[in-house]
Amino acid sequence: MASLRDNWRILLLVVVLLASTFALFSPSVGADGGNDVASEGPTNLQYGLELSGGTRIRAPLIGVTAEEVEIGDADTRQVARDVAGEIPAADPSDVIVRRTAQTTATVEVTAEGVTTQRLGAALDSLGLSFGTVRDGVTDPTRAEVVRVLQNKINEAGLSGGTVRQVTTATGAHFILVEVPNEDRSEVVDLVESRGSVRIDIYYRQNGTPTTREGILTGDDFQNIGTAQESERGPFVPVTVRDEAADDFQAAVVETGVAQRGGTTCTYEQNPNATQPCLLVVVDDRVVNSFGMSPGLAQSMQAGEWADDPAFQLTTQNFSEAQRVSINLRAGELPAALDLEGEDGGTSSFISPSQGENFKVNSIITGIVAVLAVAAVVFVRYGEAKVALPMIVTAFSEVLILLGFAAGIGYALNLPAIAGFIAVIGTGVDDLIIIADEVMAEGDVSSRRIFQSRFRKAFWVIGAAAATTVIAMSPLAVLSLGDLQGFAIFTILGVIVGVLLTRPAYGDILRALLTEDR
Repeated sequence: MASLRDNWRILLLVVVLLASTFALFSPSVGADGGNDVASEGPTNLQYGLELSGGTRIRAPLIGVTAEEVEIGDADTRQVARDVAGEIPAADPSDVIVRRTAQTTATVEVTAEGVTTQRLGAALDSLGLSFGTVRDGVTDPTRAEVVRVLQNKINEAGLSGGTVRQVTTATGAHFILVEVPNEDRSEVVDLVESRGSVRIDIYYRQNGTPTTREGILTGDDFQNIGTAQESERGPFVPVTVRDEAADDFQAAVVETGVAQRGGTTCTYEQNPNATQPCLLVVVDDRVVNSFGMSPGLAQSMQAGEWADDPAFQLTTQNFSEAQRVSINLRAGELPAALDLEGEDGGTSSFISPSQGENFKVNSIITGIVAVLAVAAVVFVRYGEAKVALPMIVTAFSEVLILLGFAAGIGYALNLPAIAGFIAVIGTGVDDLIIIADEVMAEGDVSSRRIFQSRFRKAFWVIGAAAATTVIAMSPLAVLSLGDLQGFAIFTILGVIVGVLLTRPAYGDILRALLTEDR
């Protein structure tokens, strides 16, 4: 019992190593890739873009923002409509008004081509005083963009895709999209679209072609199915919310879409000669037009459809049906990514073969680091009973971190691998400090002398660890892209070392070097 009590740190290290090994190799752990790529090979490790290949897009959001706009007790939606009316390039959906205080608000315009001067002039013409006007959008808008883009990627079935905000050292904000194992063109097509979907009605009023826009918008749909095929072509089954169903039913009857016997739409061939049509509009582009079947038209005329407001949005091809379904299910982006602007928007593609080369090179680098550390330690001490436990203890930290990464499904990238190598170096440094301090003054056969020297060394490495954690914390907390992974694993390695592996190494040395153990 005394032996177990004296060596409990070694036992704890063994237990943690077994748990890490289980997390690393057990099929029951990490089977679901979550938000990262699926595991590859015999382990549960998951790999980021550099090590698996795929597409990365980094771009700011299109928009300008006016701060501290005095709107009094006016309705924010009316203010948005008024501002849009003063800017020819903007629709009401391109203007976001959020209250920041009882009488003030921020006004964002996310239409392409709108400048700060143009927004300022619009506010002046409306008699609205404001503080400053700047490029960019607000934090809530960026957060909403991240949520919608993540939903889009998930709905599109792009396994492992992630979306997050990153901030540069100069304070510039970007949206970073990473999708492993996918071509650049497919990802760009998905994320560059605002994703606005609406149903318009095209009809003739007093002989004049007329379009009634926004009879149904994305917010009016309650249940949206996935894209399906039928004899009539691809379609998306939808259910309309009760509060919008009556208005839609009245509109199709009034405009003649739901006339007796239904309607046949030839909008694509000749808009001027067609019967009334429903238009599916995605990002202000008509992707399909269709009439109404006799049965549905009769239900609309009888006022019965609103009791069970379901119908099918048909499209010309299956890919359009998929896009309509994805956009409706994910929601509309409040602002679009500026992929072609001058503010740093970039996109890149890493081929799977190149990612595999990065992975192999990372393994080679790790092996070289291991051999270099082992050689230095053996040259320094020349005693296997000191050097071997030191190397094994240092590498146990790497195994623990790998198990942690596999357990939480963290996608390893090149900066994270650099963090692992840094952990090996700093870990061995601390173990050398312990060995030198313990053995520096000759005889260490007494347990009391060993403990005194070990505590002195431990205070040194504890202070060094605290310095490392403090230095790395800004990189771990701030959204600075890939540097975050390096900082996180360096900090975790230092914490694991101070709390677990360094004390365990001390117990191992005590057992090997002292006589009254």
